[in-house]
Amino acid sequence: MRGRRRIRTTAVSAAAALLCAGVASGCTTGSPGAAPPAERKASTPTPSPTPASLWDVSPGSVAAVGDSVTRAFDACAVLADCPEASWATGTDTAVNSLALRLLGPGKVATRSWNLARTGARMAELPEQMAGAAAEKPELVTVMMGANDACRPTPELMTPVADFRFSFETALARLRVGAPKAQVYVSSVPDLKHLWSTGRLSPAGLKVWKLGICGSMLADAEDLGPAAERRRTAVRERVVAYNKVLEEVCAEDERCRYDGGAVFGFRFDGGQLSPWDWFHPSRDGQARLAELAYRRITKE
Repeated sequence: MRGRRRIRTTAVSAAAALLCAGVASGCTTGSPGAAPPAERKASTPTPSPTPASLWDVSPGSVAAVGDSVTRAFDACAVLADCPEASWATGTDTAVNSLALRLLGPGKVATRSWNLARTGARMAELPEQMAGAAAEKPELVTVMMGANDACRPTPELMTPVADFRFSFETALARLRVGAPKAQVYVSSVPDLKHLWSTGRLSPAGLKVWKLGICGSMLADAEDLGPAAERRRTAVRERVVAYNKVLEEVCAEDERCRYDGGAVFGFRFDGGQLSPWDWFHPSRDGQARLAELAYRRITKE
């Protein structure tokens, strides 16, 4: 009897194996009484951890690079830099600069650096970035590009490809010396809006005739089609520059573009310098500081 039971058990197992070979995959030949696969408890997958953000909303030091806007040119006196009123690193409490907001008044002098230069164009940014990297800042602010469009004529504006190459080179230069520094990139202001606002001032029109931003401000009272095409061409170049800033910044995980906030800001007469009706006044500098602080501290 025992021998017959062993023979019967072996025959059943062999039949089951043959049956499994002829049907859909997934069939198993487990021991008698084993639960079918569908009845077995499925293992719960472990969710992948969410990567922590690399952006610190409260950096402990600030280096500023850029042009006359970051030097607060014409904000305090005619034809002069006024770095104490700079939106980025100034000490003027009326402006309440980005550095004042992030660091407090006790650390601005030792933990912030203004490396911008009035008149600078994007081709100079790699050199400025190298200087910023040497300070090992936790945050670098960039506001550059207006002078690339503000040339004597539109034909002399910096080509977009050259603008891109210089900005990419500048970020690469920063990463060599300060690989973990965060970067805030401001959009280039809307120069045509500045023209439309400043041209309403007789004093502004007189100053503009001295040669400020000729590509946009020359013949400021001319509303004819040729002048309009010229101003539109300059504005379109600024839009193209801002697209470059956005795209290149997006490729760096520690970079934040302002989303066009400065380009879209509608400066009024009180926010423009009373000496040239083009550069930001103290109040205009304060608005730039507010826009930057809002973007940098956003979680």
